[in-house]
Amino acid sequence: MKIKDIQTLVVNAEMRNWVFVKIITDQDVYGWGEATVEWKTRAVVGAIEDLKPLIVGKDPRQIKQNYQIMTKHAFWKMGIIGMSAISGIEHAMWDILGKSLDTPVWQLLGGKVRDKVKIYTHLGMGDMKAVYRDTMNVTALTDHAQKLVDLGYSAFKVVFIPFTHFTVTNQELKNVNLLMSSLRDKVGDDIEIMVDFHGRCGSGRSAIQYVKELEPYKPMFIEEPIQPGDTSTLLQIKESINCPLATGERLIGLQEFEPIFHLRAVDIAQPDLNHCGGLLEAKSIAAAASVANIAIAPHNPNGPIAGAAALHFASSTPNHIIQEVMDQSVPWYNDVISTSPIERKGNSWEVPSTAGLGIEVNEKEASKYPFKQEIMPTTDAYLEDGTVVLSLIHI
Repeated sequence: MKIKDIQTLVVNAEMRNWVFVKIITDQDVYGWGEATVEWKTRAVVGAIEDLKPLIVGKDPRQIKQNYQIMTKHAFWKMGIIGMSAISGIEHAMWDILGKSLDTPVWQLLGGKVRDKVKIYTHLGMGDMKAVYRDTMNVTALTDHAQKLVDLGYSAFKVVFIPFTHFTVTNQELKNVNLLMSSLRDKVGDDIEIMVDFHGRCGSGRSAIQYVKELEPYKPMFIEEPIQPGDTSTLLQIKESINCPLATGERLIGLQEFEPIFHLRAVDIAQPDLNHCGGLLEAKSIAAAASVANIAIAPHNPNGPIAGAAALHFASSTPNHIIQEVMDQSVPWYNDVISTSPIERKGNSWEVPSTAGLGIEVNEKEASKYPFKQEIMPTTDAYLEDGTVVLSLIHI
């Protein structure tokens, strides 16, 4: 079996463009993957085109060898763009391997380690206004949360930490306490709440001050309190707070996770299977995390193919604890796929039995939503005096 072509299909989902990757072979089999990166769509599509000559003509079932070719023969070290392109291609190769053997991908990744996968979602199940705009209003925040509980979810994530420079005001601390206490009062003690800082704090000290306001309400974890790359400050935060700490969505490859694992600077690692290098690299990250007694809770606000890949990873990874889901980020989310391995029952996904990733794209329906410039919520990242905050890395 040989790779004949690698195609991309871009689907605009408002806050992000999903980048679907399709590998065509010289036999009657093809594979789907996903390489979505927020606000870097054209760069990722271009990177896939640049990688294509390296593996066209290769056997797609030789996944590790093809991964080595893409990462080593490309000459330049891969950042978020290149590794996301590789991740999408790698997903599609796993899909082909599973289909060729009539076996689910989770079986090829080591076999099933659980019967169901615990999941969590966001307010509005991923609707952008609910995730980013309504969370600073107590009534809107608690109403969205109650709707999720009514739908059977027992865990969800919120984003309500303000953009903060190096210090935090008393009023900002009071507002965060009010939001979290109102949320806990509304949903009760049995619902897991995660608070995503999105790296909005300019210093470790300001992050610690916010966490101290959240601690009495028992969050499941605090996510990305500072920008990635400062492991010593991350460790300082972990040693100063009394709730689990998570990070990792903007890290790529085991090499970038290793310093965090070495210092035990977090309790939970969050590789994104669309960015970290794919399923094999994520497995390496999870294994290294396990040695450090660190759990895995992959980041995944992406499209339906990414969800399918995450399901197979979760089904076969022992230290996986919960999976992020944003499956209503647009009302037509499920219309662009004709077959999905994902079956939700309450707060969990069932382990699938279909071969490969088990997902098929309705290309005709998907083509109704072509590339558009995404809505970029980070453009709000200014302080009152005009100071720009919330820098991003690995462009």
